[in-house]
Amino acid sequence: MRLDLKITPDIASMMRKEIAIGENAVTAAMLEAGTGLKTAWRGQIIGAGLGRRLANSIRSQTYPKAGHSLNAAALVWSKAPVIVGAHDTGALIRSQDGFWLAIPLPAAGKSLRGGRITPGEWERRRGLRLRFVYRRTGPSLLVAEGRLNTKGQAVESRSKTGRGKVTAPIFLLVPQVKLPKRLDLARDADRALDGVPGLIVANWVEVKLG
Repeated sequence: MRLDLKITPDIASMMRKEIAIGENAVTAAMLEAGTGLKTAWRGQIIGAGLGRRLANSIRSQTYPKAGHSLNAAALVWSKAPVIVGAHDTGALIRSQDGFWLAIPLPAAGKSLRGGRITPGEWERRRGLRLRFVYRRTGPSLLVAEGRLNTKGQAVESRSKTGRGKVTAPIFLLVPQVKLPKRLDLARDADRALDGVPGLIVANWVEVKLG
């Protein structure tokens, strides 16, 4: 007598299908979590008044880059980590050479490269020399002799009589600056992490029902 055992449905086939569904669900969940965290961080940066350019430095990538996996992961990072990190922690910034930090005043105008203008760039653009003014109380200054244009920026005076010529403060000089903490990136990261299990379940059910 010969006995044959046949299991219907095919359990091995069912398991392979379930694993494939799981791989799709986990990968989709990590993509959604990473994209959501990137959006949240960008929103924080813009809301803090730090500009869209810095916000766009936040990037995300899901791994594996191709295909699906139960071990899928998402990475969210900034292409300007020093600047973003400083505003996230409220960093204390000191001059690299141990001297002064030059903080541009309204009369300095803006840099052509974006961001804050430096004393060297200011002198090259304006054709004026900056003069150091020490103050016993309060920050010292870099000033220039010129006139103020309609934008309130210091420019070279062409008056032969000296009419309209002023001594304009261009930069404040301070030994260090304490940035206020303007971001809380860990808060959004924790929320994204807490939401991952729910995203996996939701995507798993969606794939199965679909």
